[in-house]
Amino acid sequence: MLSHFDHLLPEVIFESVEKLGGRCTGRFLALNAMENRVYDVEMEEGPHLVVKFYRPGRWSKATIQAEHDFLKKVEANEVPVVVPQSDSSGQTLFERDGIFYAVFPKRPGRLEPELNPEQLKRLGRFLARIHTVGDSIKGAPRGVLSPTTYGLDSLKVLQDQKVLIGNLGNIFSQLVNEIVSRIEPLFEGQETTLLHGDCHAGNILWRGDEPYFIDFDDMLYAPPVQDFWMMIGGDDEYAMKNRDIVIDAYLEIRDFDERTWKLVEPLRALRMIYFNAWIANRKEDGAFKQAFPNFGTEQYWQQQVENLSNQLERIKNQLEKDHLSN
Repeated sequence: MLSHFDHLLPEVIFESVEKLGGRCTGRFLALNAMENRVYDVEMEEGPHLVVKFYRPGRWSKATIQAEHDFLKKVEANEVPVVVPQSDSSGQTLFERDGIFYAVFPKRPGRLEPELNPEQLKRLGRFLARIHTVGDSIKGAPRGVLSPTTYGLDSLKVLQDQKVLIGNLGNIFSQLVNEIVSRIEPLFEGQETTLLHGDCHAGNILWRGDEPYFIDFDDMLYAPPVQDFWMMIGGDDEYAMKNRDIVIDAYLEIRDFDERTWKLVEPLRALRMIYFNAWIANRKEDGAFKQAFPNFGTEQYWQQQVENLSNQLERIKNQLEKDHLSN
């Protein structure tokens, strides 16, 4: 069971920020985050700072440091990201009462519900640069997205947490196993790179027409198409038009294997499975109880079974089309 943040009191927040210099005014605001605890802290001099406390037990020190190192390299390649601040010795990751934390400059920005072609082109070029940096980093202590890690390992978490109930739990388990068995051949021999991993619209903020990427907490090794499908979101005509604009800009900088579009539906299914395990590991956390009050109920698993059944059908249809085209 992952730990909570019960002893993360205001004085701990202020002292943690002041470790890098300056003094807090005593005013702070908890920002919207469930996985970690993130606070906007007002300083007596200079702009506000944002301190991020990483959930205890989720990542090792080396794993978080790999995220910080990646951000530095991405920024050096002129990609707009928010890099953690360092102390006089160059250290960016600190520990307080068993909790790792980092301090970031506050960067105001907004979410954009609808992007124009120029904004989409910028995203494509920046994503290509992020993936190019990822190509250069081999063996970082980060995970790998695969049918085993996101599928079977997530199912084991749900079984170990004893949240799969009755017949619905059995059906969900059968769906996971069938999906994994059908998609495993698609992942064999696939090239992976170190990438964002959770590159949805909520993790891209905008200042005018300039984006910046945030929250690399889930960065891992995966096929590059992982960042594309999450960035584009849907699969209707509008989404496909946007996808074409993004990929054309991406190809100006980096190659992309068009054959990996066939991984989109399998990746979507794996995310559904992984998401349930993510909640299960944190089900006693107050923030998760509030956000997912029905988690583990019969109604909840009924909906998950329906969603995963529909996704399995999409995968079957895609595999059938691929078979006929070959």
